[in-house]
Parts: sequence; structure tokens; C-alpha cells
Amino acid sequence: MIVGLTGGIGSGKTTVAKMFHALGVPVYNSDIEAKKLMVTSEVLKVKIKELLGTESYIDHKLNRTYIADKIFTDPDLLAQLNAIVHPAVRQHFMSWVAQQKAAYIVQETAIIFENDTQNKFDKIILVTAPEKIRIERVTSRDAISADKVKERIENQWPDQKKAALSDYVINNLELDKTTVLVAEIHKQLLKFSSFTS
Repeated sequence: MIVGLTGGIGSGKTTVAKMFHALGVPVYNSDIEAKKLMVTSEVLKVKIKELLGTESYIDHKLNRTYIADKIFTDPDLLAQLNAIVHPAVRQHFMSWVAQQKAAYIVQETAIIFENDTQNKFDKIILVTAPEKIRIERVTSRDAISADKVKERIENQWPDQKKAALSDYVINNLELDKTTVLVAEIHKQLLKFSSFTS
């Protein structure tokens, strides 16, 4: 069973993913794997340089600031980059899934509804937090301005719209409460996977 774990920038989905991992659930972090593939796949590197320019890489590493500045101010460019990277990540993810033996696995991914891939998941968990807190989290974590964070938030669907299409919603404000919620969802998912297997 494949469970999608999503949430906007700064919502704390990686924190939630770690909680599932601590419960023994295999977790695939799409963002980390995408960045690895963008560096290791020669095919992707050529396409990304064609789209965004040779400045996309410095010393064979992703020039993340340059890429972010280009794509988060241009939704069209972001969509084109996603069209290059997402299929490669999907292929890598499916080969990873084939190796797992757990009752269910979690795919942590920033965008599910935005690129219309919700039908690829058996269940979807949305992680939310108020915008003010999300901005505070990201500015202290990534050393970028509040305006840049707002730009990224505006490129994603609002939580209300995503919540209506999700099976579970975790409002990630207090770690203790989030931990309890994750444990409850974990139990429900184990039950659900035993019914469907």
C-alpha cells in the first residue's frame, strides 16, 4: 500500500516522515531523491542545463539558489522542470517500492495535487501549519527571506483545498500532539492494509 505524505513548505512533513520511519515504516523522500538524481543522471543534467542554463550546476553540484530564484518566480519554468524531474523520480520510486516488504510505505512529496498524481496513492496524509509559523520555520532553517518563502507558498495549493482531498490531516504545531496523531494514523493504516491485502 502506498501512502502519500504531503504538505506545503515549512509545514513539517519531514518531521512527520521521521515519526513514521521511527515506527518501522519505509519512507521515500522525493525531494532528496530528486536532488540526487539531478546530480547523478547525465540525461537529467543535460535537460536541466538546456532549460535553465549551465549556471544550474557549479562543480558538478546543483546551484540550488540559482535554480530556486529562476523557477519560483516563473510558474511556467517550474512546470517544465517538474516535467523533466518527476518522471525520473517516479521510475526510481517504483523500483524502490518493489524492494520493500512492509505493510505500507510512505512517499514524502511536496506536491501531489498540484501535479494531479493523487490517484497514484492508496491514502494521502496532509501536514499543515499556519502560514506565519511556516515562514518562521523556513527563514530560520534555510536563511532565505520571508518574501521568498511566500513566493513558494503561492506556487502551491492552499491547505484548505488540499485538505478536502486528503484522507488524514495533521496540524503540525506541537510535536507531542503530532506524535500521538501519527501513531493513531499508523494503526489505522495497518488495519486498512490488512483488509486490502
